[in-house]
Amino acid sequence: MSDISEERIRVFTDAVKRYFSQTAGEAVEIDTAFLAEDGNPVYYDYTGLISISGGFRGCVYFSAPRVLLRHLLVAHGEADHREENLLDLVGEVANNFSGNAREHFGPAFAISPPVAVKGRPDRLKSDGFRRRPFVISVTWKAYTAAIAVCVEGAAQA
Repeated sequence: MSDISEERIRVFTDAVKRYFSQTAGEAVEIDTAFLAEDGNPVYYDYTGLISISGGFRGCVYFSAPRVLLRHLLVAHGEADHREENLLDLVGEVANNFSGNAREHFGPAFAISPPVAVKGRPDRLKSDGFRRRPFVISVTWKAYTAAIAVCVEGAAQA
């Protein structure tokens, strides 16, 4: 297994841009992807986690503050901002990004259904994913969220 390259991270940044453009009708600002210090990615109020298997191993997650998710619900035309809807949305966003990556990488990039959690997803620390995940900082409507790519991939992928 070899690390997923920085060039492949563009697949995720492109997916983020497409999602916000199509869903929210607005552009999103994306900072350069960086390697998380000490293996500690950024977490916000809610996190949607997708496990990756097949020719790749690890996870991809989207973590966002409550206020960003509430604005996304409004963009979806949803007036109900209860916690269950915030959790559904953060999982849906993570699934969307991962699904786009699966289209690019092919069937070797097998994705799980999303797991959505409120607060810090403790399971990331213990699952043995790459030590320094790539983190993509996303700013939309002055709110910042993060996408983390904790994936190792087959050399030929």
